[in-house]
Amino acid sequence: MTATPAAEARTLLANLGVNPSALDGGSLIVRSPITGEVIARLGETAPGDAAEAIAAAQRAFLAWRMVPAPRRGEFVRLIGEELRAAKDDLGRLVSIEVGKVLSEGLGEVQEMIDICDFAVGLSRQLYGLCLPSERGDHRITEQWHPIGPVGVISAFNFPVAVWSWNAALAFICGDSVVWKPSEKAPLTAMAVAALVGRAMRAFGDDAPEGLLGLLIGGRALGGQLVDDPRVPVVSATGSTRMGRAVGERVARRFGRSILELGGNNASIVTPSADLDLTLRAVAFGAMGTAGQRCTTLRRLIVHADVYDGLIPRLAKVYAGIRVGDPRLPDTLVGPLIDGDAFAAMERALAAARAAGGRIHGGGRADVNGDGSFYARPALVEIDEQVDCVREETFAPILYVLKYRTLDEAIALQNGVPQGLSSSIFATDMREVEQFLSAAGSDCGIANVNMGTSGAEIGGAFGGEKETGGGRESGSDSWKAYMRRQTNAINYGRTLPLAQGVTFDVDA
Repeated sequence: MTATPAAEARTLLANLGVNPSALDGGSLIVRSPITGEVIARLGETAPGDAAEAIAAAQRAFLAWRMVPAPRRGEFVRLIGEELRAAKDDLGRLVSIEVGKVLSEGLGEVQEMIDICDFAVGLSRQLYGLCLPSERGDHRITEQWHPIGPVGVISAFNFPVAVWSWNAALAFICGDSVVWKPSEKAPLTAMAVAALVGRAMRAFGDDAPEGLLGLLIGGRALGGQLVDDPRVPVVSATGSTRMGRAVGERVARRFGRSILELGGNNASIVTPSADLDLTLRAVAFGAMGTAGQRCTTLRRLIVHADVYDGLIPRLAKVYAGIRVGDPRLPDTLVGPLIDGDAFAAMERALAAARAAGGRIHGGGRADVNGDGSFYARPALVEIDEQVDCVREETFAPILYVLKYRTLDEAIALQNGVPQGLSSSIFATDMREVEQFLSAAGSDCGIANVNMGTSGAEIGGAFGGEKETGGGRESGSDSWKAYMRRQTNAINYGRTLPLAQGVTFDVDA
């Protein structure tokens, strides 16, 4: 590992089809969290160019919606093939740009491939309904049509996978896409756009220009996408504060928003839990991706009878976890994205300490110099769910609380503003079923004998409350990218009215 992150990133970008001339001379500075060094200085998309990208997406939509859905699926299949061929390079670029360990960078690209496979099959299953009518010689059907350009605003922590959840479905649904990636992770977006361009050329003339637009820059560009009435659907991933602003602005123009926002996820450890399995799951869930997943495990609610059998063992794992350069094969925890993230972690730990929390770990790890921010994961034993526990801190902090009844544990788990992911560790089916019942977890995701993170693409991904209520990826999430139309069809020669209404006129 002799190349600097900057040099390696530029080689990878060239391999992936990004023009080297696009990487210099601009005002947007892109740094690798591995060392803090500058990778690129990108030109930002001007407001007028952003407006033209949206106009091009509208023109592309008018053509793309008429391409048969299975044919649109073939286009997504070609994107998947490009991703397969580029998996190693793109996965490594993810690691360099956002600091993920190599297996997680590769895993993110695999997730993109998986959603492409899912979408290809889905392109032949955009099913409607056939419903009985109360009127003779009538039938009712329900069908789905493409809705228009879809805006995607993605976050740094999954810089390309979340885009693919949206784009793969939008493309097969007949929509174009305009993508505004995080200003902290634009290079992987540029690489993906280049791969999509290859797929478009292989697909032929049926793929119209403007099918994928890319906006590089800061918050104002996202606001332009949010406010444009030509974009009927906006999918936004980020903080609750950001999502509240996006949701209000999109609703003001009667658009549709898909919001994937904060998560303050909890796992409950019951007396019947397999503690060896629990230990492994908690370690990955709380420390993987340096605590920078929206599904990261942030609260562990442990029964008093097994607390002393689990928490000292967990503290030992925390003390020995390998924090380091994510390009090294034995590293498990890489850097935080930047200094602001580390400062937020320090503030949260100070608040926990002031509230009586007993902290294991934490603090800055000496890796790769002063320009990077590596943090030792922190385990915080705390007696009550105080304010700092109820707030999401995007860093590797795990708060541990003790409980005695399952009702108490579920109340603790649900007693936060967010509602993304949750889990229970139990071998007693009564505990499991109570947790999964209407009186149990109030989250969009509720797992059993596994952590809160690491979702597969087959299920709908999203959460409730301040997590935003949106759903992406699998199941029937595709319906958010289409418009529903109900059809009542009279194939007879009379005109009966519904509900027994009569309205007779001479004809």
